[in-house]
Amino acid sequence: MPHQLPADPHSHARPAEVSVHHLALDLTVDFQLRQLRGSATWQLTRPTPTAAHLLLDVRGLHLEAVLLDGPDGAPAEFELGADDAVLGQALRISLRPDTTAVCIRYRTAPDAAALQWLSPEQTAGRRQPFLFTQSQAILARTWLPCQDSPGVRFTYEARVTVPPHLLALMSAENPQQLDPGGRYQFHMRQPIPAYLMALAVGDVQFRALSARTGVYAEPVTLPGAAREFEDLEKMVAAAEDLYGPYRWERYDLLVLPPSFPFGGMENPRLTFVTPTILAGDRSLTSLVAHELAHSWSGNLVTNATWNDFWLNEGFTVYFERRIMEQLYGRPYADMLQVLGHTSLHHTLQALGPDSPDTHLHLNLAGRDPDDGLNDIAYEKGDYLLLTLESLVGRPALDTFIKEYFARHSFQSMDTASFVQYLRRELLDRHPGLEQRLPLEAWIYGPGIPAGAPPVSSERFAAVDAAGQSWQRGTPAVQLPTGSWSSHEWVHFLQHLPRPLSREQLAELDAAFGLTRSGNSEILAAWFPLTIAAGYAPADEPLHQFLRHVGRRKFLTPLYRALLTTPGGPERARQVYAQARPNYHAVTTSTLDALVGLPPH
Repeated sequence: MPHQLPADPHSHARPAEVSVHHLALDLTVDFQLRQLRGSATWQLTRPTPTAAHLLLDVRGLHLEAVLLDGPDGAPAEFELGADDAVLGQALRISLRPDTTAVCIRYRTAPDAAALQWLSPEQTAGRRQPFLFTQSQAILARTWLPCQDSPGVRFTYEARVTVPPHLLALMSAENPQQLDPGGRYQFHMRQPIPAYLMALAVGDVQFRALSARTGVYAEPVTLPGAAREFEDLEKMVAAAEDLYGPYRWERYDLLVLPPSFPFGGMENPRLTFVTPTILAGDRSLTSLVAHELAHSWSGNLVTNATWNDFWLNEGFTVYFERRIMEQLYGRPYADMLQVLGHTSLHHTLQALGPDSPDTHLHLNLAGRDPDDGLNDIAYEKGDYLLLTLESLVGRPALDTFIKEYFARHSFQSMDTASFVQYLRRELLDRHPGLEQRLPLEAWIYGPGIPAGAPPVSSERFAAVDAAGQSWQRGTPAVQLPTGSWSSHEWVHFLQHLPRPLSREQLAELDAAFGLTRSGNSEILAAWFPLTIAAGYAPADEPLHQFLRHVGRRKFLTPLYRALLTTPGGPERARQVYAQARPNYHAVTTSTLDALVGLPPH
């Protein structure tokens, strides 16, 4: 039986009283009005039979009607609660004792935070508009009245009408061909939480990569994307070898326009990915391994609330690196581990040694849960699992993880329940283990507890030697960089001494063409050096990058770097004013506060 979950501080819903279990969605996509309009019909489960109200989350939706027992039912009494800047409003619907469904007719606001409406000029093909959603963490409520909590799961079906020349896709069974009438039907038979609801509409085509994998992209992007993701079926097979069968039938990718705010989003059956991973050499596909791993950790077993986010991401980072090791060898995976470790220490330094935001279990009540989406959940969570691996060995840990996914499939897990399960199924079976693993300190304490195993990379050791050789006077063109991956270049740039002179940067640039690199990870590591030195040849490529790329991971440190330079705040505001229309609300919500715009 599923266990009782803690109350979710980021949802108005009360699923212990009345919960939703199936959605019938009927939407029309209107690019001219930048609006979705239609209806959501929810089938209800009533754990508390005497409960007289259904509570849903809404934010910025225009409600046209609420009906009992489906689209043809009688009008329902309903009221909207006070508007909260983060949580939106509670939609409180009065139910009869025999009510089994409610239908909400509604339309979205043009500025709905989950939706990004792109003009043709903002897409790769520059021919047709594009729409995509980003529902995580609590933005599903801006395009769908729902119980917007990761602890509530439901199946769904949908009918979506779009302009005839565009293809519609969802986190569901998807079409592979254009419908001339622009009418699409979708089914999702596995129950998912609202944050995994996804919709994309655009001029995209499909190419199969195997019997169960494929890639969607704009026509101009599709050939390169298909080459980049050739190993997708191998990834799925490697994941299954590690932790059990893939439970979602198909695994496809959708390459979005550059404004997508994240590297990827693990929408079931259809991972959304940023085009910034299309490096041409498959060197950035660990991001795909990460999103694939979410098909087990996150989508199959889901964090109960956003305070438990590490249960999604820590397992996923560990799993991702195990997939990459299986495909490309231990030295390759070690590079990813060291890069993650470096990022973790930067985050710990930025947050402070005693910050409660460096705990694995968070307290995000009263705050946007996006505040918790940082490297602590990802890398500290992974580091806890690495520490466990070092103490019990891989076979024991793998058996534990595989069983954990199998036992809790299509359920949610909170931190306290996980700790109890971990003790019962693993720690108590190894006498003295918990004394060597300070579990409470890892989960409920700041920083990294003592006794965590060191991480290292033999390939990065060679990169460090090359960097030291250059600093001692070896010309850059003589450094042995010919076989370096993206990861080695990023490590090299991140570990150069600060500050570098313009002359030193010019030498590196002349030798390696860094300013003109087509690799976003390399550019994101290079530009902070050029910003700090005032290296003018990189200025315009930097501005183009900031205007073109919407990935928050890259943008936040680059704007921060600009702000610290003489005249930087004004320069940052000028670039941001031009670039902001290309960014998703997830990104602007971070950068508005960081950069600021002059008052209109």
